[in-house]
Amino acid sequence: MTVFVTALAVSAGRGPAGSVGVGAAVLAGQLSVGWCNDAVDARRDAATGRWDKPVAAGALAPRVVAMAAVAALIVCVPLSLLGGASAATVHLAGVLAGGWAYNLFLKGTVLSPLPYALGFASLPAFVTLGLPSQPWPAWWVSAGSALLGVGAHLVNVLPDIDDDLATGVRGLPQRLGATACRWLAPAVMLTALTVLTSKPPGTPGVLAWAVAAVAACTAMAGTAMRHGSDRWPFRAAITVAGLALAQLLLSGAHIV
Repeated sequence: MTVFVTALAVSAGRGPAGSVGVGAAVLAGQLSVGWCNDAVDARRDAATGRWDKPVAAGALAPRVVAMAAVAALIVCVPLSLLGGASAATVHLAGVLAGGWAYNLFLKGTVLSPLPYALGFASLPAFVTLGLPSQPWPAWWVSAGSALLGVGAHLVNVLPDIDDDLATGVRGLPQRLGATACRWLAPAVMLTALTVLTSKPPGTPGVLAWAVAAVAACTAMAGTAMRHGSDRWPFRAAITVAGLALAQLLLSGAHIV
């Protein structure tokens, strides 16, 4: 995500220094959200055998990771302010009302997709509001990004739905079930890709339509492959998400 937003800042005209500042702020925000998640989910991760996570494996105490999350959040504030007050407000809202609110309050509710939508939609706004004229991104950029966020939520949860239900996590994807999510995740990603392909000014070029075609084929193939595992639709949705992000980067300066 940090690499993507930094590249978007470059393509939107934030310049070398501004783009580095965007990347540093987004990295700090992402680290704070990720470490907060690890601290909050330490017991659940241990109960489900997530030994790939240092906190669940006992290599780090939850308190240490929680302190690191708070420290990263504090660092995120001045880094976000490098782009101006408006840009910083939007970015910090995305980090707090998006990532932190999800971890602490909304993960186990039917509103679980909303923080992802808000968090993803805040990132292009963080980029554009840091430009000299401080414009908001075009509506299709915000809409496509929000849809990518919802798709990312479904993709992230898909392989772990059974473990989540066993530990009492009942967000919207868990309530819908694995079968519904394996179809819904690529569908949402493709909808985001359609918005990002068809709505920029002018007629989409051959490259844009080629990216969309590859994404559609990938989504259909991944959803059709079962083999008793949710890993194939997970991988397919991740690929479609990457292509959608590439489509947004191709829009470059047209995002405002």
